[in-house]
Amino acid sequence: MTSRPLSGPAAIAALPRNRLLGEFSLWSADLANMETDLKRIEPYVDLHHIDVADARFTPGFLFFPDFVARIAKSTAKPIHVHLMVEAEIVEEQTRQFIEAGADLISVHAENGDAGLRAIALARDLGAEAGVVLRLETPVSAIDPFIDHVAFVTLLGTSIGVKGQSLSETACDRLIEARSLLRKAGREDRIILAADGGIREQTVPLLRQAGAQTVVLGSLAFGDKNLADRIAWLHGLESRVS
Repeated sequence: MTSRPLSGPAAIAALPRNRLLGEFSLWSADLANMETDLKRIEPYVDLHHIDVADARFTPGFLFFPDFVARIAKSTAKPIHVHLMVEAEIVEEQTRQFIEAGADLISVHAENGDAGLRAIALARDLGAEAGVVLRLETPVSAIDPFIDHVAFVTLLGTSIGVKGQSLSETACDRLIEARSLLRKAGREDRIILAADGGIREQTVPLLRQAGAQTVVLGSLAFGDKNLADRIAWLHGLESRVS
């Protein structure tokens, strides 16, 4: 078992803010050899990203609380669970995944009031909270959530499908989100994340548009020289002042 020095809001608050973060999607790990992959990425990952899908809000099923519990015992790094689930189960799912070891729970703005209740529950249970937007949802939908979250994640592809190209609207949406955070006086307290369409040629564009973390899949797990890949990631500069 690996010791986790920080958890919940403290773990998220301790993430570096002076460089692009490396958020690794375990959907792209070798699930049959998870322990090996976790050991390989541990020196480089800033936080683990685990997608949860109910086959209704998004195609297919993805990961379960026992999976998160296993990961939590094997890493010292924070765990970010992205709940791609319908509103009627988002609160119970929030509880289950925090009990399993999630440090950060992100719910969809499309869950509406149920999403806000899930965020309040996450914080009551000692975890941090975030909000996610589908590609087709107006960026203004984050407004009711801004005062209550530490992460805002914008999807740059259609939800729940691997291997898609980044939408041509993704960078403009990040710029718009950054403007809303600044207007609300929360820019320094919320990490802006880009998820989907993460490729070598798109990451610099997303960084320049204001992304502070990108959800890495094959770009990380498929790279034999992970140290060089992460050094490249950390060296990308933002044009957002």
